[in-house]
Amino acid sequence: MSEKWNADSVPDQSGRTAVITGSNSGIGLEAAKVLGAKGAHVVLAVRNLEKGEAAAGEITGDTEVRKLDLGALDSVRAFASEWNGPVDLLINNAGIMAPPRGETADGFESQLGTNHLGHFALTGLMLDSLKGREDARVVTVASDAHKIGSMDFDDLLWEKSYSRWRAYGRSKLANLLFAFELDRRLRAAGSNVKSNAAHPGYAATNLQSASGPKLDTTIMWFTNKLVAQSQEMGALPTLYAATEPGLGGGSYAGPGGIGGQRGNPELVGSTKSARNEADAGRLWEISEELTGVSYPGAAVPG
Repeated sequence: MSEKWNADSVPDQSGRTAVITGSNSGIGLEAAKVLGAKGAHVVLAVRNLEKGEAAAGEITGDTEVRKLDLGALDSVRAFASEWNGPVDLLINNAGIMAPPRGETADGFESQLGTNHLGHFALTGLMLDSLKGREDARVVTVASDAHKIGSMDFDDLLWEKSYSRWRAYGRSKLANLLFAFELDRRLRAAGSNVKSNAAHPGYAATNLQSASGPKLDTTIMWFTNKLVAQSQEMGALPTLYAATEPGLGGGSYAGPGGIGGQRGNPELVGSTKSARNEADAGRLWEISEELTGVSYPGAAVPG
């Protein structure tokens, strides 16, 4: 792989459909722009249709905007039930970061509920649409913040105590546990679908200012200006995980620069916690129970 892998490296996507959650801004929108320019039919799955339509106007190519609120399982189910075509790329990108404790419409702690459980449900409900498609992939966007996360299955939803940043880390660790477990289960079932993960490094997006306390958002505004790489660069690992030819399932892409926070994408490592198969299996079972979504096409690894 070239150290110069960039948006021009994305192969032609003509005839392919990409569904991207949270794609009205940030790295989701940047990924949508590239995939659209490469010929994909891009579906912007967003909470705010007005913002989604405005974002679609920035994309060259064939776009579609659909309502999806990952913090409400009814919305996830409605999105999936209304879908009637194939999907080649499902990019689980949407997320919230370090807000005060809140709950989703279904009573889940907001970060785990939105970042993990909503995507878990969506992927399970959309999986049949990916089956049989050439080089079909699910890409889940995680974060280096997974390194500060830990799985406490006795208080998974932070009902006993709450730490904004540790809750964010747990939700991002859950993203990786899910992505790697999904790939193991797909392989065990003989599926053609691959499950990969990516993280953007430190990219300047509105995620840092969308939900945290005023002091945090002010500090992050300054660090975005001084330290962060652009949204365009932050989207490259997602695009790499979604489109690099020959990339195997279970891959994890991120910036290749010093500290893994900046630079062109490459395959990167994760913590042992993110590869813990026992935790992944337990999280999977709990996620099925909480969401009511099962994966009949993904076998339990032997």
